[in-house]
Amino acid sequence: MSNVGNKVKVKYFGSEYEGILLESSDKNMHLLKLTNGYNVGLPRKGSKVEVLGKANLGLKANTLLITKNKSLPNVSLISTGGTIASHVDYKTGAVHPMTKPADLLGKIPELKKISNISVSAPMSIFSEEMNPEHWSKIAGFVARELNKDEIRGAVVTHGTDTLHYTAAALTFALEGLSKPVAIVGGQRSSDRGSFDGGMNLICGVHYAISDIAEVATVLHGTSSDDYCIANRGTKVKKLHTSKRDAFRPINTVPLAKIYPNGKLEKHNGYELRHSRKIKVKSKFESKVALIKYYPGMSPDILKCYEDYKGIIIEGTGLGHVATTTWLEPLTKLIKKGIFVGMTSQADYGRVDPYVYSTGRALTNHGVVYLEDMLSETAYVKLSWVLGQTNNIEKVRHLMVTNLRGELSTKSHPNAFLY
Repeated sequence: MSNVGNKVKVKYFGSEYEGILLESSDKNMHLLKLTNGYNVGLPRKGSKVEVLGKANLGLKANTLLITKNKSLPNVSLISTGGTIASHVDYKTGAVHPMTKPADLLGKIPELKKISNISVSAPMSIFSEEMNPEHWSKIAGFVARELNKDEIRGAVVTHGTDTLHYTAAALTFALEGLSKPVAIVGGQRSSDRGSFDGGMNLICGVHYAISDIAEVATVLHGTSSDDYCIANRGTKVKKLHTSKRDAFRPINTVPLAKIYPNGKLEKHNGYELRHSRKIKVKSKFESKVALIKYYPGMSPDILKCYEDYKGIIIEGTGLGHVATTTWLEPLTKLIKKGIFVGMTSQADYGRVDPYVYSTGRALTNHGVVYLEDMLSETAYVKLSWVLGQTNNIEKVRHLMVTNLRGELSTKSHPNAFLY
């Protein structure tokens, strides 16, 4: 008789592991959900399983009777994947998206005190699978929701690995944005005690009903459950693989701090909400590359991109590569009409072609220096710009024009390592 779904103790070569036995796709392995939330695989051969009792599998969202509160604002929640808006089936170990308001409010009942939530799921994929086609689809979906008069704002749930890329993509694609868009995720899975997605969602909904008409990531501001920070979608980066406060503003400070009780402290300038309809310009060019330069790197890598339309190079320091070997092949690409932009491997500060002869040589041959724009944002922006025009002079002009707060005229004194 299968012990899947039971609480067990597995003894394996002198060590003991307690947790819930999950279904395993490998017939030679036991899959165990440990009490700390992590899964571990143990070989069946040499293992002894002791059943401790029935596990409490009641982690599925409660079913609630949802009634609309006419005194509360309406928020559209758009799920694209990730574990933040999902529940765990402890029998199979599978993570399922919550696509019904009752599921979501059963898991995070505080939300129904803030707004009326409508939930939709245009896709459910891992964030590393995201590509420009997905950005375009999400942008169209968000715009349709926000252009409904009754919708106050939108929350997009997303896996954290590429969340900042999608934030930048939506920032460029939603022209004339008139309402708030919060992009939220969870660094910790929903079945762990340290799950951060619940508070991120709560703060995201508070952001969605605010007067800040910008795309922003809304995630933990500290490792504790103190507050979230709303970071402009073009000025944010994931700086840690697992910390709950991994998303930090770069070369700026957050738009706001948001507390779970709804308190909102504004820390930066922002666009105000208005009543105009949002236009969607969501065509992205897929033949765009982001290349990270390293010492001794051969320019032969550029041969892979000879049929591309644009390249962002993440250079060293102020924006450098070895001109002795790279200048000639880069010049050939530029003469073919391929845009080449330069950013820095240093997250903070800005590139400058006029300090050293290397930079002067590169800019004189057509490499465009992109000020303090993040490499990821530059890659997304170039993909978007090339989706709007093939005129190389217009592309060059738009890439150095501040369209969505992606370029800073000066450094904020409190921005470094905020």
